[in-house]
Amino acid sequence: MSEPVKKRAGLFDLRYVLALLFVVYGVVLTVMGIAFTSQAGLDKAAGININLWAGLVMLAVGIVFALWARLRPIVVPAGTEPADDATGAGES
Repeated sequence: MSEPVKKRAGLFDLRYVLALLFVVYGVVLTVMGIAFTSQAGLDKAAGININLWAGLVMLAVGIVFALWARLRPIVVPAGTEPADDATGAGES
């Protein structure tokens, strides 16, 4: 007997969306931290380039989310059908 076919959730996985958002915002903050940080901004933040560090952390989190989604995908059994209230199954 053959094994039941399983489908991956693919792009419907929320982890990919979160990874994309973290990476995009991480790139923006990293660029802002590298290219557009003034000495006055550094003085306000006690000498710490907050945009740069926050951007790097967001990039790392985005990469972790993407790896997590890639290495441990959500598997949906092929025989599973979603519950549909529009079928009238509960009506009398």
